[in-house]
Amino acid sequence: MDDGGTVEARVGYQMKRAQHALRLRMDGVLRDLGLTTPQYAALSALEGEPGLSGASLARRCFVTPQTMNQILVNLESAGLIARRRHPEHGRILQTSLTEKGEGSLSTAHRLVGEIVRLMVVDLDPQERQRLLDMLRRCADALDYEAG
Repeated sequence: MDDGGTVEARVGYQMKRAQHALRLRMDGVLRDLGLTTPQYAALSALEGEPGLSGASLARRCFVTPQTMNQILVNLESAGLIARRRHPEHGRILQTSLTEKGEGSLSTAHRLVGEIVRLMVVDLDPQERQRLLDMLRRCADALDYEAG
């Protein structure tokens, strides 16, 4: 159990430290592709679920709807996504990847994958699975939407 000792001994600190290091590395490689990390998150979510609305994307990407709207405007201007009106709910815009967006996302996945491999290089496959399971359990324990 985390006894709240030194900052370096705190689970929350080490988790934030790892997240920050990952984010900085991702920002660097994605910048070279003309993407931001939040844009990459949105493209990744759309790859898994084409047609999502801006509000749904915002929830999946941990940003406000206003922030997601700006992300989508920028992605659309870059030709990486297309938006169309929902056939039954005209005010809702459905978003999907364009061919150009799929290509950019494929390259981004490869580069981000290299960073993730570097991050877990010293973990064997069982440790990687345990880490994934433990992080999921930690998030689930604190997830206000799940409880």
